[in-house]
Amino acid sequence: MILGFALLVKGADWFVDGAAGIAGKCHVSALVIGLTIVAFGTSAPELCVSVTSAIQRSTDISIGNVVGSNIINILLILGLSALFHSLPVQRNSLVLDLPVLFLASALLVGLGAWEKALSWWDGLIFLAVFSVYLFFLIRGALKEQKGENLPPPAEEKAKGKIGAWFEKMEQKTWFLIVLSVVGLGMVVGGGTLLVNNAKEIARYFSVSERIIGLTVVALGTSLPELVTSVVAAIKGETDIAVGNIIGSNIFNIFLVAGVSSLFYPLTFTTAGAASNLIDACVALAAAALLYVLCLVKGHKLGKIAGCIMLACFTGYYVYLFLV
Repeated sequence: MILGFALLVKGADWFVDGAAGIAGKCHVSALVIGLTIVAFGTSAPELCVSVTSAIQRSTDISIGNVVGSNIINILLILGLSALFHSLPVQRNSLVLDLPVLFLASALLVGLGAWEKALSWWDGLIFLAVFSVYLFFLIRGALKEQKGENLPPPAEEKAKGKIGAWFEKMEQKTWFLIVLSVVGLGMVVGGGTLLVNNAKEIARYFSVSERIIGLTVVALGTSLPELVTSVVAAIKGETDIAVGNIIGSNIFNIFLVAGVSSLFYPLTFTTAGAASNLIDACVALAAAALLYVLCLVKGHKLGKIAGCIMLACFTGYYVYLFLV
């Protein structure tokens, strides 16, 4: 399972590098690359794990991964980051991203309660709404950056992080294609390893797949966001920290859950304390809490907000293992 995590994270990194490099050679703007390819790459681990789980009919892992990642992203990652540095909230996040996140979370809860599952047509609805959101996101970003000619992000990353050999090879289109294909293969292979062995661990310890999906799997697929956000907060580089987490959560619901439900209906349990509908409600409450906290204190998440979010996260995990 640890090997699966490693393949997921590194594979997504290589896929983003290769795809962004190819897009840059096709003269696609860095802004559009960042909002599409890079954003998709950060959601690739969740997408692969949830789709693999849906294909294997382990829907508790699939739903738990989506819902658990969203809860971890908001309550744990933003909570920890806010303790190290005040996190400013961009106007675009208040006007567009946060309302869309709340809508996505509410749709997930509403459809889960109404139909007891996300079927293929629900997935099509999610993907349609996601396409509209992405259109407005790109259009708004292009208006803000109109007239600017930014370099592709992959080139900027290469200059600072990798050696001369890779920097030279990344200029070759064939190498970028190989990098993308290998990275995608690593994501798929890592996701399969992760899901299969998470199920075995659940059986061995007599733990439900729901708990494994909400904790181990969700935390593992959120590790890149956790490390990136906390390190950025420590360094004071917080300009888009909140927006990135919100965007990742929107991708998780509309894209990851939407695509997964096309392969197999994602069943919601609605009875008893071990209900994944309750987990979806917690994710909705976390989104609402984040919106409220972002509207106060000059649209910044400070230490008090961080403590509140971490307290809620601790309380939820206590509930998971004691109920």
